[in-house]
Amino acid sequence: MKIKVPATSANIGSGFDALGIALTMYNEIEIEESDVLDIATLDAVQVPTTADNLIFQSACRLYLECGKPAPKGMKIRQSNAVPMARGLGSSSTCVAAGLLGANELLGNPLSKDDLVNIACSIEGHPDNTTPALLGGLTAAAVEDNKVYAVTLHVADKFRFAAFIPSFELKTSVARGVLPQSVSRQDAVYNLSRSALMAGFLATGNTENLHIAVQDKLHQPYRLGLIPGADEIFDLSYEYGSLATYISGAGPTIMAIIRRRDEKFESVISEQLVQRGLTDWHVTVLDVDSRGAYISAR
Repeated sequence: MKIKVPATSANIGSGFDALGIALTMYNEIEIEESDVLDIATLDAVQVPTTADNLIFQSACRLYLECGKPAPKGMKIRQSNAVPMARGLGSSSTCVAAGLLGANELLGNPLSKDDLVNIACSIEGHPDNTTPALLGGLTAAAVEDNKVYAVTLHVADKFRFAAFIPSFELKTSVARGVLPQSVSRQDAVYNLSRSALMAGFLATGNTENLHIAVQDKLHQPYRLGLIPGADEIFDLSYEYGSLATYISGAGPTIMAIIRRRDEKFESVISEQLVQRGLTDWHVTVLDVDSRGAYISAR
């Protein structure tokens, strides 16, 4: 079977480890039963080809959750449009594909909600895996190992411009710079703005997104890990961004723009060259409302 999984952009500024959105950039994974482990990539991206491959690990996890012995082999082929270690949920695409594929091979014993819970337990937080599986804008919380999530429709007036650099930033490194505790004032600051962000994206409020995107929990600590980030923020706002934030753990910078702003991508591409920011490129994406699905059998 062939499985299509969207990229995701987590946090959306103020919604640290809670908000995430699925976008129209996809990894495609082919999975079939096999007596031997046979993993390969269909493009130039290098992926693990041994048992530590995250797609295979996730598939094995689902077998065990269903009381079945983990398979010793599987044939997996990966096409990787979502760049690795860039804050666009590449690991979540692997988790979602492995779970969805294994569930299909077993006759779909588990529901989508079950897959969401298992995916979160593998990834450690729900802000990427949940929108990857469900699509759209999701708000999620974890209580007693169960994910409580709601999917919201995003107003059609928004698009998302991803400033993707040529360099990587490992999530473990980006999490390592975060403080162990925060003040009550900073916690309230983010809580209020994350609630605004979900509401504004759903209702189409374009005037106050620059308030809703503000954050004190993670972005101030991560900006220094991303060379050129300050310049990218300034450039995006100069040419019409409604809100700009670090996507996931970074280093991708995401700008929320008006749908009618059809020249944003071409103008920004020219500016990146003119300003010497040649490590970056920009691509404009829409919201994926479907989430991961089996595209062919």
